[in-house]
Amino acid sequence: MSIADSSLVFLLLGATLVAFVWGRFRYDLVALAALLASVMLGLVPAEQAFMGFGHPAVVTVAAVLVLSRGFERSGVVDAIADQVLKVGDRLFLQLAALTGTVVVLSGFMNNVGALALLLPVAMRLAREHDTSPSLLLMPLAFGSLLGGLTTLIGTPPNIIIASYRSSVTGESFGLFSFSPVGVVVALAGLAFILLLGWRLVPQRAGKASTEEMFDTSNYLVEARVDENSKALGWTLRELQRELEDTIPVLAVVRDDHRQAGHAFLGTLREGDILLLEAGPEEMKQLEDKTGLVVGIDPEESSEEDEEPSAEGDAKQSKTDKKPRATGVDTEGLELVEAVVRNDSMMINRTVTQLRLQNQFGLHLVAVARDGSRLKQRLHKIRFRPGDVLLMQGGESELSESLTTLGCLPLANRNLSIGQPRMLMISLAIFALAILAILFELLPAAVALTSAALVSLLVGVLSLRDGYQAIDGPVIVLLAAMLPVGNALETSGGAAMIAEGLLNLGKQWPVIVTLVTLFVITMLLSNIINNAAAAVLMAPIAASLAEGFEASLDPFLMVVAVSASCAFLTPIGHQSNTLVLGPGGYRFGDYWKLGLPISLLVLAVGMPMILWVWPL
Repeated sequence: MSIADSSLVFLLLGATLVAFVWGRFRYDLVALAALLASVMLGLVPAEQAFMGFGHPAVVTVAAVLVLSRGFERSGVVDAIADQVLKVGDRLFLQLAALTGTVVVLSGFMNNVGALALLLPVAMRLAREHDTSPSLLLMPLAFGSLLGGLTTLIGTPPNIIIASYRSSVTGESFGLFSFSPVGVVVALAGLAFILLLGWRLVPQRAGKASTEEMFDTSNYLVEARVDENSKALGWTLRELQRELEDTIPVLAVVRDDHRQAGHAFLGTLREGDILLLEAGPEEMKQLEDKTGLVVGIDPEESSEEDEEPSAEGDAKQSKTDKKPRATGVDTEGLELVEAVVRNDSMMINRTVTQLRLQNQFGLHLVAVARDGSRLKQRLHKIRFRPGDVLLMQGGESELSESLTTLGCLPLANRNLSIGQPRMLMISLAIFALAILAILFELLPAAVALTSAALVSLLVGVLSLRDGYQAIDGPVIVLLAAMLPVGNALETSGGAAMIAEGLLNLGKQWPVIVTLVTLFVITMLLSNIINNAAAAVLMAPIAASLAEGFEASLDPFLMVVAVSASCAFLTPIGHQSNTLVLGPGGYRFGDYWKLGLPISLLVLAVGMPMILWVWPL
């Protein structure tokens, strides 16, 4: 291609990076737009535009996601988590158990999946032992990134780099080719976190429970339907339509019998008591628009009669007017905390746009951001990644609805060992796939996809669960960015960047250029998806290796390790974003622990790379 094509590639990639950093549009949409733009500009042939969807790296990532969900469904991870919960109240042991476990799990399953499975366990540990979850969650997230370095299937950048090597040399990296470097780096990082690093994590007090984070009891009010109420004879849907707001009705009390709001399908009668989540403005609306008589706030009721509910998610109280319980407890109400994932369909949308109640059967009760409850009107809140939501819904629908919405439940989870038969089958299927890869009987993509298929056929997980396990946005991101990354190489853009680095480093040892490559890739991975960083930097690394007439492998390994070093910001990796809300962190909290770990990975990883993969 011509210099003009190289310039177009740089302009397109610059615009793509700006869009990634801006965050207004989800990263998969940005990547897809970049792909289509590259086709229209003639940088990618139209017939090759969608070949990325069949690329071995993309197929491998999808298969690993399905297998990870199979581990969850069969009880493999629950059996491990059940042991983690027994560590006691010493912070060091809690950190060692949680972070050590996620490091190991992340080597053999998707690291985001490993974190998602242990996040509820960490929250439960924090609540049971009165530990600030902020001390546990950032180490847990960073541990998942470190664990992903240890094997081919631990993180998408490793899969991408192995696939790129195959396209250049005809031979891919093996399953454990990353282990000599990855294991040493992961152990060094784990030791640093346990001995010193946890002290650099900000301690946010009082965020371990729903009651403390959301302070729900301060917003619970009773509203009574009397003979003059406009709402007499209305359904709850008609009530909310009249209010033009999402004021959650948590329960309806009729004749001393309480029914959860999501399950109440009848019309309101005189004497009904509604238990609502409402602030001062909403209370005025209730009286003005519906004629409901706002009663005594449970927080202000007689302190002598007030007692905590069984699960502590809200407070139960009795009024002086009637001899009946009107407060909230979780029985029948199914209040659940959930964190909004990076790929959630809720991002930048409101409750009204999502039609949470009508389409998903969920009431939004409260939203917490940066560890504090948002005080603005619920229907005006546009959700962001990392927001923690308090929602109410039917027990049978909650799990499926949260999965569809792209939320990770944080509520206490009853761990079970699962079916022993399926547990063993799941492990056996995975072990056979690993052996097939190790003995080079099958390529990784074929072996892991076969294992995923067998898991579905034998019932380790349902077909529906298998499809839900595939992270669509990540798949689209990879499939779209691979041709764009290839355009960077074929246009000569990668060679131009490499030539610039070569000219700067003529008087320096090669290791200085390798360190520069490491730092550039690491910084890039902290502002865009780490898989995208690997896609873009791999051809530059190959051009540098060619320019220095050195081995390709150490340059590719530098990209693989540094692309997974997204420790500086909450937006660089999904693991970091997932703990943002539950941990009560702020954007600037991450670099305090992340920078020392990044420097440690550089200091430990670079000598190991040059020792295992000499120039």
